[in-house]
Amino acid sequence: MTKSATEVMQDVIVAAVLDGMAALKAASRGVPNTMLRDISAIHANTTFADLPKELQDAITANVRAAFTRLLREGYAVAPRDLVPRVPPPAGREPRTGPPRRDRSPGGKPHGAGRGRPSKPRR
Repeated sequence: MTKSATEVMQDVIVAAVLDGMAALKAASRGVPNTMLRDISAIHANTTFADLPKELQDAITANVRAAFTRLLREGYAVAPRDLVPRVPPPAGREPRTGPPRRDRSPGGKPHGAGRGRPSKPRR
């Protein structure tokens, strides 16, 4: 049985995170304060070049492994320009106009009816 793309990507990401943590441990050479400093230095604007060499190597290896795994599981990985566009099914026109409002399964907008409870009727 083949795995869904979501399951494959979850496996790939979990493996990448665990490998990244091991790489950070290796970069700190077993010194906890150094590892904590390296982790604290990582933030939203950190670039690939700012990461420790061991972590860069782990990320590079995991990217290659992810593509290999996707191909092995039967998924095609190609640039967007090379993939032919499939037209929408007949009878379905693309939706234009203002976006639809989010509605809960009960038909009310999310958050409707919340707040102060109504008084019981007599």
